[in-house]
Amino acid sequence: MLEDERFMREAIIEAEKARVLGEVPIGAVIVLDGQVISRGHNLRETNQRSTAHAEILAIEEACRKIGSWRLEDTELFVTLEPCPMCAGAIMLSRVKRVVYGASDPKGGCAGTLMDILRDERFNHQSEVVPGVLEERCGRMLSDFFRELREEKKQDRKRQKEQQEKELQ
Repeated sequence: MLEDERFMREAIIEAEKARVLGEVPIGAVIVLDGQVISRGHNLRETNQRSTAHAEILAIEEACRKIGSWRLEDTELFVTLEPCPMCAGAIMLSRVKRVVYGASDPKGGCAGTLMDILRDERFNHQSEVVPGVLEERCGRMLSDFFRELREEKKQDRKRQKEQQEKELQ
């Protein structure tokens, strides 16, 4: 469990990079033989690519590094439970083990909404470990969305004040 927490902290560092960019703070790392071989953080807004999720970017980098699309002996650590797209990519790249922080009741596909990663109808299943540093991962996301709502509220207030000024 201590190793899981250590690598989740690395994923949290990646999530923080996303937050600084104004992205949803989700980070991921892929580990092989106890070493981080790839990292990723959300870049969907920055790159204007719907597939630029932390997990996808980390998977792509890991595949380049090891020279194979098969990531059979790897572990993926991610701050938020993978969505359907990411769970599909994890399954198709044959990641051995997935460790995530916060659950996602609206889109989590590692056991919460669906369980793509352990569905025996697929050729590959991953071991799933939920809830590692869950509170910290969840707080990072809830703080981000609270700040975003506050910014939008302030923007609306400024727009209204500007409109009132123009009418005078």
